[in-house]
Amino acid sequence: QVHLVESGGGLVQAGGSLRLSCAASGRTFGWYAMGWFRQAPGKEREFVAVIDWSGGSTFVADSVKGRFTISRDNAKNTVYLQLNSLKPEDTAVYYCARDKRPFGPLGLHSLEYDAWGQGTQVTVSS
Repeated sequence: QVHLVESGGGLVQAGGSLRLSCAASGRTFGWYAMGWFRQAPGKEREFVAVIDWSGGSTFVADSVKGRFTISRDNAKNTVYLQLNSLKPEDTAVYYCARDKRPFGPLGLHSLEYDAWGQGTQVTVSS
């Protein structure tokens, strides 16, 4: 069973930046697409970004397009989420997740993921 650990969250002012990291255990990290989701208080978990197994294809939600960038380093078993131009509405717990399908397509829905990290809090002050 893969183990995912997020880091890099924190408190930042509006307009600031953060880089989230998600380190994965195991030897098959490079086989799977990886996604980032977030959940704000009182709201459902929502898709943020996904990157395919090779790192060659990505997709981000409209709400963060042009501000957030997903990337991965398969040699380090790590996926990243660069958050720029942060807004108060970006405040949430951010989770990384592993798609359940080896060498599969980009998953946009939480049901397509079978392993989740514990989350890292991002708080953006106005």
